[in-house]
Amino acid sequence: MKSHAVLRDGHQIKLLKGGLEFFPELIRAIDAARSHVQLETYIFDFHGDGALVASALERAGRRGLRVWVVVDGVGTPKLKEEWRVRFDQSGVEWRVYSPLGALGLLIPNRWRRLHRKLCVIDGHLAFCGGINILDDLHDPQYGALKSPRLDFAVCATGALVQQVQEATTQVWWRMQAVRHVRQQNFPEAFSSFRAAGLHLPWFHDAHDNAAPNWVAKAGLLLRDNVLHRGQIEKAYLRAIGNARHEIVIANAYFMPGRKLRYALVYAAKRGVRVRLLLQGRYEYFMQYHGARPVYRQLLEAGVEIYEYSQSFLHAKVAVIDAKHERPWATVGSSNLDPFSLLLAREANVLVADSHFAKRLLESLDLAIQQESERIMPETLISRSPLQRAMDWVAFGLMRLAIWLTGNRY
Repeated sequence: MKSHAVLRDGHQIKLLKGGLEFFPELIRAIDAARSHVQLETYIFDFHGDGALVASALERAGRRGLRVWVVVDGVGTPKLKEEWRVRFDQSGVEWRVYSPLGALGLLIPNRWRRLHRKLCVIDGHLAFCGGINILDDLHDPQYGALKSPRLDFAVCATGALVQQVQEATTQVWWRMQAVRHVRQQNFPEAFSSFRAAGLHLPWFHDAHDNAAPNWVAKAGLLLRDNVLHRGQIEKAYLRAIGNARHEIVIANAYFMPGRKLRYALVYAAKRGVRVRLLLQGRYEYFMQYHGARPVYRQLLEAGVEIYEYSQSFLHAKVAVIDAKHERPWATVGSSNLDPFSLLLAREANVLVADSHFAKRLLESLDLAIQQESERIMPETLISRSPLQRAMDWVAFGLMRLAIWLTGNRY
Protein backbone atom coordinates (compact mmCIF):
# COMPACT_ATOMS: atom_id res chain seq x y z
CA MET A 1 0.00 0.00 0.00
CA LYS A 2 1.06 3.56 -0.64
CA SER A 3 2.56 5.70 2.11
CA HIS A 4 -0.23 8.21 1.63
CA ALA A 5 -3.93 8.06 0.82
CA VAL A 6 -4.56 7.77 -2.89
CA LEU A 7 -7.93 9.39 -3.55
CA ARG A 8 -9.80 7.63 -6.32
CA ASP A 9 -13.15 8.30 -7.95
CA GLY A 10 -16.11 5.95 -8.02
CA HIS A 11 -16.79 5.36 -4.33
CA GLN A 12 -20.17 5.29 -2.71
CA ILE A 13 -19.68 6.65 0.80
CA LYS A 14 -22.45 6.69 3.38
CA LEU A 15 -21.99 8.71 6.57
CA LEU A 16 -23.27 6.91 9.66
CA LYS A 17 -23.88 8.92 12.81
CA GLY A 18 -23.71 6.95 16.04
CA GLY A 19 -24.75 3.41 16.79
CA LEU A 20 -28.34 4.15 15.85
CA GLU A 21 -27.28 4.31 12.19
CA PHE A 22 -24.11 2.22 12.29
CA PHE A 23 -25.19 -1.02 13.95
CA PRO A 24 -28.29 -1.76 11.80
CA GLU A 25 -26.21 -1.11 8.67
CA LEU A 26 -23.40 -3.37 9.88
CA ILE A 27 -25.75 -6.17 10.92
CA ARG A 28 -27.62 -6.05 7.59
CA ALA A 29 -24.31 -6.32 5.75
CA ILE A 30 -23.14 -9.27 7.86
CA ASP A 31 -26.46 -11.07 7.36
CA ALA A 32 -26.19 -10.54 3.59
CA ALA A 33 -22.56 -11.73 3.43
CA ARG A 34 -21.85 -14.67 1.14
CA SER A 35 -18.11 -15.28 1.50
CA HIS A 36 -16.33 -13.71 4.46
CA VAL A 37 -16.43 -11.11 7.23
CA GLN A 38 -13.29 -9.53 8.68
CA LEU A 39 -13.78 -7.21 11.65
CA GLU A 40 -11.33 -5.25 13.79
CA THR A 41 -12.30 -3.19 16.82
CA TYR A 42 -10.70 -1.81 19.96
CA ILE A 43 -13.69 -2.60 22.19
CA PHE A 44 -16.15 -5.45 21.67
CA ASP A 45 -18.76 -5.22 24.40
CA PHE A 46 -21.68 -7.66 24.57
CA HIS A 47 -24.38 -5.34 25.95
CA GLY A 48 -27.30 -4.26 23.77
CA ASP A 49 -26.21 -3.55 20.19
CA GLY A 50 -22.89 -5.29 20.80
CA ALA A 51 -24.72 -8.56 21.45
CA LEU A 52 -26.73 -8.05 18.25
CA VAL A 53 -23.52 -7.70 16.24
CA ALA A 54 -22.09 -10.80 17.93
CA SER A 55 -25.22 -12.76 17.03
CA ALA A 56 -24.92 -11.65 13.40
CA LEU A 57 -21.30 -12.87 13.33
CA GLU A 58 -22.44 -16.17 14.86
CA ARG A 59 -25.11 -16.56 12.16
CA ALA A 60 -22.52 -15.86 9.47
CA GLY A 61 -20.24 -18.53 10.90
CA ARG A 62 -23.04 -21.07 10.98
CA ARG A 63 -23.73 -20.36 7.29
CA GLY A 64 -20.19 -21.54 6.58
CA LEU A 65 -18.63 -18.12 6.01
CA ARG A 66 -15.09 -17.31 7.05
CA VAL A 67 -15.45 -14.91 10.01
CA TRP A 68 -12.37 -13.28 11.50
CA VAL A 69 -12.62 -10.98 14.53
CA VAL A 70 -9.64 -9.12 16.01
CA VAL A 71 -9.94 -7.09 19.21
CA ASP A 72 -7.36 -5.17 21.22
CA GLY A 73 -5.93 -6.64 24.40
CA VAL A 74 -6.55 -3.45 26.40
CA GLY A 75 -9.93 -2.52 24.96
CA THR A 76 -11.25 -6.10 25.13
CA PRO A 77 -9.02 -8.19 27.41
CA LYS A 78 -11.45 -11.14 27.81
CA LEU A 79 -14.15 -12.91 25.83
CA LYS A 80 -17.07 -14.03 27.96
CA GLU A 81 -17.25 -17.81 28.29
CA GLU A 82 -20.78 -17.92 26.86
CA TRP A 83 -19.64 -16.16 23.70
CA ARG A 84 -16.40 -18.13 23.48
CA VAL A 85 -18.46 -21.33 23.29
CA ARG A 86 -20.94 -19.84 20.81
CA PHE A 87 -18.20 -18.54 18.55
CA ASP A 88 -16.29 -21.83 18.70
CA GLN A 89 -19.41 -23.80 17.80
CA SER A 90 -20.29 -21.51 14.90
CA GLY A 91 -16.75 -21.29 13.50
CA VAL A 92 -16.13 -17.62 14.30
CA GLU A 93 -12.39 -17.11 14.76
CA TRP A 94 -11.51 -14.62 17.53
CA ARG A 95 -8.03 -13.19 18.16
CA VAL A 96 -6.73 -10.70 20.74
CA TYR A 97 -4.12 -8.22 19.54
CA SER A 98 -1.19 -7.82 21.95
CA PRO A 99 -2.56 -9.31 25.20
CA LEU A 100 -1.09 -7.45 28.15
CA GLY A 101 0.42 -10.27 30.18
CA ALA A 102 1.52 -10.09 33.82
CA LEU A 103 3.14 -6.63 33.78
CA GLY A 104 0.32 -5.01 31.82
CA LEU A 105 0.94 -1.46 30.64
CA LEU A 106 4.08 -1.07 32.76
CA ILE A 107 6.02 -1.98 29.61
CA PRO A 108 5.96 1.05 27.24
CA ASN A 109 6.11 -1.15 24.14
CA ARG A 110 2.64 -2.43 25.06
CA TRP A 111 1.20 1.06 24.62
CA ARG A 112 1.15 0.32 20.88
CA ARG A 113 -2.50 -0.70 20.53
CA LEU A 114 -4.89 -1.74 17.78
CA HIS A 115 -7.26 1.22 17.90
CA ARG A 116 -8.76 1.13 14.41
CA LYS A 117 -12.35 0.08 13.69
CA LEU A 118 -12.61 -1.71 10.35
CA CYS A 119 -14.86 -4.28 8.77
CA VAL A 120 -14.79 -5.72 5.24
CA ILE A 121 -17.49 -7.97 3.82
CA ASP A 122 -17.21 -10.13 0.70
CA GLY A 123 -14.53 -7.88 -0.75
CA HIS A 124 -17.05 -5.26 -1.90
CA LEU A 125 -18.19 -3.41 1.24
CA ALA A 126 -16.16 -1.78 4.01
CA PHE A 127 -16.84 0.07 7.25
CA CYS A 128 -14.39 2.47 8.88
CA GLY A 129 -14.77 4.99 11.67
CA GLY A 130 -14.53 5.61 15.38
CA ILE A 131 -17.41 3.46 16.60
CA ASN A 132 -16.50 0.46 18.72
CA ILE A 133 -18.77 -2.57 18.99
CA LEU A 134 -20.30 -0.92 22.02
CA ASP A 135 -23.90 0.11 22.65
CA ASP A 136 -24.31 3.90 22.48
CA LEU A 137 -26.20 4.01 25.78
CA HIS A 138 -23.76 1.83 27.71
CA ASP A 139 -20.25 2.57 28.95
CA PRO A 140 -18.02 -0.15 30.42
CA GLN A 141 -16.81 2.23 33.16
CA TYR A 142 -19.77 4.52 33.76
CA GLY A 143 -22.70 2.19 33.08
CA ALA A 144 -25.93 3.46 31.52
CA LEU A 145 -25.78 6.76 29.61
CA LYS A 146 -28.71 9.18 29.40
CA SER A 147 -27.79 10.25 25.86
CA PRO A 148 -25.91 8.39 23.12
CA ARG A 149 -22.22 9.17 22.64
CA LEU A 150 -21.37 11.25 19.59
CA ASP A 151 -19.42 9.27 17.01
CA PHE A 152 -19.26 8.57 13.27
CA ALA A 153 -18.39 5.86 10.77
CA VAL A 154 -18.67 5.36 7.03
CA CYS A 155 -19.92 2.52 4.88
CA ALA A 156 -18.14 2.39 1.51
CA THR A 157 -17.89 0.58 -1.79
CA GLY A 158 -15.12 1.21 -4.30
CA ALA A 159 -11.35 0.91 -4.50
CA LEU A 160 -10.68 1.63 -0.83
CA VAL A 161 -12.43 -1.64 0.09
CA GLN A 162 -9.44 -3.54 -1.24
CA GLN A 163 -7.18 -1.40 0.96
CA VAL A 164 -9.27 -2.25 4.02
CA GLN A 165 -9.16 -5.93 3.10
CA GLU A 166 -5.40 -5.91 2.65
CA ALA A 167 -4.92 -4.11 5.98
CA THR A 168 -7.12 -6.48 7.99
CA THR A 169 -5.74 -9.57 6.25
CA GLN A 170 -2.16 -8.49 6.92
CA VAL A 171 -2.79 -8.01 10.65
CA TRP A 172 -4.56 -11.38 10.87
CA TRP A 173 -1.74 -13.36 9.28
CA ARG A 174 0.95 -11.55 11.26
CA MET A 175 -0.88 -12.45 14.46
CA GLN A 176 -1.15 -16.04 13.26
CA ALA A 177 2.58 -16.07 12.59
CA VAL A 178 3.36 -14.80 16.10
CA ARG A 179 1.17 -17.55 17.58
CA HIS A 180 3.04 -20.21 15.59
CA VAL A 181 6.43 -18.80 16.65
CA ARG A 182 5.41 -18.98 20.31
CA GLN A 183 4.35 -22.59 19.71
CA GLN A 184 7.71 -23.17 17.96
CA ASN A 185 5.83 -24.21 14.85
CA PHE A 186 8.22 -22.43 12.49
CA PRO A 187 6.99 -23.83 9.14
CA GLU A 188 3.47 -22.55 9.85
CA ALA A 189 4.91 -19.26 11.10
CA PHE A 190 6.80 -18.82 7.83
CA SER A 191 3.64 -19.57 5.83
CA SER A 192 1.67 -17.00 7.84
CA PHE A 193 4.33 -14.31 7.35
CA ARG A 194 4.21 -15.01 3.61
CA ALA A 195 0.41 -14.74 3.62
CA ALA A 196 0.64 -11.38 5.42
CA GLY A 197 2.50 -9.97 2.43
CA LEU A 198 0.21 -11.32 -0.25
CA HIS A 199 -2.93 -9.92 -1.82
CA LEU A 200 -5.50 -12.66 -1.37
CA PRO A 201 -8.08 -13.03 -4.17
CA TRP A 202 -11.41 -12.77 -2.39
CA PHE A 203 -14.92 -13.08 -3.75
CA HIS A 204 -16.51 -9.92 -5.22
CA ASP A 205 -20.25 -9.91 -5.79
CA ALA A 206 -22.56 -8.06 -8.16
CA HIS A 207 -22.85 -5.02 -5.90
CA ASP A 208 -19.61 -3.76 -7.43
CA ASN A 209 -21.37 -3.21 -10.76
CA ALA A 210 -24.50 -1.59 -9.40
CA ALA A 211 -25.21 1.93 -10.65
CA PRO A 212 -24.37 4.33 -7.78
CA ASN A 213 -26.70 7.08 -6.66
CA TRP A 214 -23.71 9.37 -6.33
CA VAL A 215 -19.98 8.83 -6.30
CA ALA A 216 -17.17 10.33 -4.30
CA LYS A 217 -13.40 10.57 -4.47
CA ALA A 218 -12.03 8.77 -1.42
CA GLY A 219 -9.15 6.74 0.00
CA LEU A 220 -7.95 4.93 3.10
CA LEU A 221 -5.24 6.32 5.34
CA LEU A 222 -3.45 4.06 7.84
CA ARG A 223 -1.15 4.65 10.76
CA ASP A 224 1.16 1.92 12.05
CA ASN A 225 4.67 1.60 13.44
CA VAL A 226 6.40 0.35 10.28
CA LEU A 227 5.53 1.91 6.90
CA HIS A 228 2.82 4.41 7.84
CA ARG A 229 4.17 6.21 10.88
CA GLY A 230 3.10 9.78 10.15
CA GLN A 231 0.57 9.62 7.34
CA ILE A 232 -2.57 10.65 9.25
CA GLU A 233 -0.87 13.64 10.88
CA LYS A 234 0.64 14.68 7.52
CA ALA A 235 -2.79 14.47 5.86
CA TYR A 236 -4.22 16.79 8.52
CA LEU A 237 -1.32 19.20 8.12
CA ARG A 238 -1.74 19.35 4.32
CA ALA A 239 -5.50 19.84 4.56
CA ILE A 240 -5.23 22.55 7.23
CA GLY A 241 -2.50 24.28 5.23
CA ASN A 242 -4.72 24.28 2.12
CA ALA A 243 -7.85 25.50 3.95
CA ARG A 244 -9.23 28.80 2.72
CA HIS A 245 -12.58 29.25 4.45
CA GLU A 246 -13.48 26.94 7.35
CA ILE A 247 -12.05 24.10 9.44
CA VAL A 248 -14.19 22.04 11.83
CA ILE A 249 -12.53 19.28 13.86
CA ALA A 250 -14.30 17.02 16.37
CA ASN A 251 -11.95 14.99 18.54
CA ALA A 252 -12.48 12.96 21.67
CA TYR A 253 -8.89 13.21 22.92
CA PHE A 254 -7.17 16.36 21.72
CA MET A 255 -3.54 17.14 22.47
CA PRO A 256 -1.97 18.21 19.17
CA GLY A 257 1.79 18.43 18.83
CA ARG A 258 3.65 21.59 17.90
CA LYS A 259 3.18 21.25 14.12
CA LEU A 260 -0.57 20.71 14.35
CA ARG A 261 -1.00 23.53 16.87
CA TYR A 262 0.93 25.96 14.68
CA ALA A 263 -1.02 24.87 11.60
CA LEU A 264 -4.31 25.67 13.33
CA VAL A 265 -2.97 28.97 14.66
CA TYR A 266 -1.69 30.06 11.24
CA ALA A 267 -4.97 29.07 9.61
CA ALA A 268 -6.94 31.21 12.05
CA LYS A 269 -4.54 34.15 11.60
CA ARG A 270 -4.94 34.11 7.81
CA GLY A 271 -8.71 34.41 8.17
CA VAL A 272 -9.90 30.79 8.16
CA ARG A 273 -12.67 30.12 10.65
CA VAL A 274 -11.40 27.30 12.87
CA ARG A 275 -13.80 25.48 15.19
CA LEU A 276 -12.87 22.62 17.52
CA LEU A 277 -15.48 20.37 19.10
CA LEU A 278 -13.84 18.59 22.03
CA GLN A 279 -14.67 16.38 24.99
CA GLY A 280 -16.58 18.24 27.69
CA ARG A 281 -17.30 15.34 30.05
CA TYR A 282 -14.68 13.83 32.30
CA GLU A 283 -13.64 10.36 31.09
CA TYR A 284 -9.90 9.83 31.65
CA PHE A 285 -7.64 12.01 33.81
CA MET A 286 -4.76 12.51 31.37
CA GLN A 287 -6.85 13.01 28.23
CA TYR A 288 -9.33 15.36 29.95
CA HIS A 289 -6.86 17.57 31.78
CA GLY A 290 -3.93 17.24 29.37
CA ALA A 291 -5.82 19.00 26.58
CA ARG A 292 -6.46 22.22 28.44
CA PRO A 293 -2.93 23.71 28.52
CA VAL A 294 -3.07 24.07 24.70
CA TYR A 295 -6.41 25.94 24.78
CA ARG A 296 -4.89 29.33 25.58
CA GLN A 297 -2.59 29.51 22.54
CA LEU A 298 -5.42 28.48 20.23
CA LEU A 299 -7.97 30.89 21.72
CA GLU A 300 -5.53 33.79 21.47
CA ALA A 301 -5.16 33.09 17.74
CA GLY A 302 -8.93 33.23 17.23
CA VAL A 303 -9.69 29.49 17.21
CA GLU A 304 -13.19 28.73 18.52
CA ILE A 305 -13.32 25.88 21.05
CA TYR A 306 -16.52 24.11 22.06
CA GLU A 307 -16.89 21.33 24.61
CA TYR A 308 -19.54 18.69 23.97
CA SER A 309 -21.65 18.17 27.08
CA GLN A 310 -24.68 16.13 25.95
CA SER A 311 -22.86 12.80 26.42
CA PHE A 312 -19.41 11.41 25.79
CA LEU A 313 -17.78 12.68 22.60
CA HIS A 314 -16.00 9.83 20.83
CA ALA A 315 -15.78 11.25 17.29
CA LYS A 316 -12.52 11.59 15.36
CA VAL A 317 -13.63 13.57 12.30
CA ALA A 318 -12.84 16.77 10.44
CA VAL A 319 -14.30 18.73 7.55
CA ILE A 320 -12.66 21.57 5.66
CA ASP A 321 -14.16 24.00 3.14
CA ALA A 322 -17.30 21.87 2.79
CA LYS A 323 -19.21 24.51 0.83
CA HIS A 324 -16.39 25.55 -1.47
CA GLU A 325 -14.28 24.31 -4.36
CA ARG A 326 -12.00 21.84 -2.57
CA PRO A 327 -13.99 20.07 0.14
CA TRP A 328 -12.05 17.68 2.38
CA ALA A 329 -13.34 15.41 5.12
CA THR A 330 -12.05 12.55 7.22
CA VAL A 331 -13.80 9.99 9.43
CA GLY A 332 -11.82 7.44 11.35
CA SER A 333 -10.32 6.18 14.58
CA SER A 334 -7.39 8.57 15.03
CA ASN A 335 -7.47 11.24 17.69
CA LEU A 336 -5.16 14.23 17.45
CA ASP A 337 -3.12 13.17 20.45
CA PRO A 338 0.26 11.46 20.82
CA PHE A 339 -1.12 7.99 21.59
CA SER A 340 -3.01 7.91 18.28
CA LEU A 341 -0.48 9.76 16.14
CA LEU A 342 2.67 8.07 17.47
CA LEU A 343 1.74 4.66 18.89
CA ALA A 344 -1.56 3.11 17.83
CA ARG A 345 -2.70 1.37 14.68
CA GLU A 346 -5.33 3.72 13.26
CA ALA A 347 -7.45 3.99 10.12
CA ASN A 348 -9.20 7.01 8.60
CA VAL A 349 -11.17 7.40 5.40
CA LEU A 350 -10.49 10.61 3.47
CA VAL A 351 -13.29 11.97 1.26
CA ALA A 352 -13.07 14.81 -1.25
CA ASP A 353 -16.75 15.31 -2.05
CA SER A 354 -19.08 18.25 -1.38
CA HIS A 355 -22.18 16.11 -0.73
CA PHE A 356 -20.41 14.08 1.97
CA ALA A 357 -18.60 17.07 3.46
CA LYS A 358 -21.84 19.07 3.78
CA ARG A 359 -23.59 16.17 5.53
CA LEU A 360 -20.78 15.86 8.06
CA LEU A 361 -20.70 19.63 8.55
CA GLU A 362 -24.44 19.68 9.24
CA SER A 363 -24.05 17.08 11.98
CA LEU A 364 -21.15 18.93 13.59
CA ASP A 365 -22.94 22.29 13.34
CA LEU A 366 -25.92 20.79 15.17
CA ALA A 367 -23.71 19.41 17.93
CA ILE A 368 -21.86 22.71 18.31
CA GLN A 369 -24.96 24.90 18.35
CA GLN A 370 -27.29 22.77 20.46
CA GLU A 371 -25.22 20.37 22.55
CA SER A 372 -22.00 22.18 23.43
CA GLU A 373 -20.60 25.02 25.49
CA ARG A 374 -18.19 27.54 24.00
CA ILE A 375 -14.93 27.99 25.89
CA MET A 376 -13.92 31.63 26.23
CA PRO A 377 -10.57 32.97 27.51
CA GLU A 378 -12.27 34.06 30.72
CA THR A 379 -13.46 30.49 31.22
CA LEU A 380 -9.85 29.36 31.49
CA ILE A 381 -8.98 32.18 33.87
CA SER A 382 -11.86 31.24 36.17
CA ARG A 383 -10.63 27.65 36.62
CA SER A 384 -9.45 27.01 40.17
CA PRO A 385 -5.74 26.70 41.00
CA LEU A 386 -6.30 22.99 41.70
CA GLN A 387 -7.86 22.44 38.27
CA ARG A 388 -5.04 24.31 36.54
CA ALA A 389 -2.48 22.30 38.50
CA MET A 390 -4.14 19.03 37.42
CA ASP A 391 -4.09 20.26 33.81
CA TRP A 392 -0.33 20.74 33.87
CA VAL A 393 0.28 17.50 35.76
CA ALA A 394 -1.70 15.59 33.13
CA PHE A 395 0.08 17.44 30.32
CA GLY A 396 3.45 16.61 31.84
CA LEU A 397 2.56 12.96 32.36
CA MET A 398 1.53 12.59 28.73
CA ARG A 399 4.78 14.20 27.57
CA LEU A 400 6.73 11.88 29.88
CA ALA A 401 4.86 8.85 28.57
CA ILE A 402 5.75 9.72 24.99
CA TRP A 403 9.38 10.32 25.95
CA LEU A 404 9.52 6.85 27.54
CA THR A 405 8.50 5.32 24.21
CA GLY A 406 11.42 7.03 22.49
CA ASN A 407 9.23 9.43 20.49
CA ARG A 408 9.24 13.21 20.20
CA TYR A 409 6.00 15.13 19.81
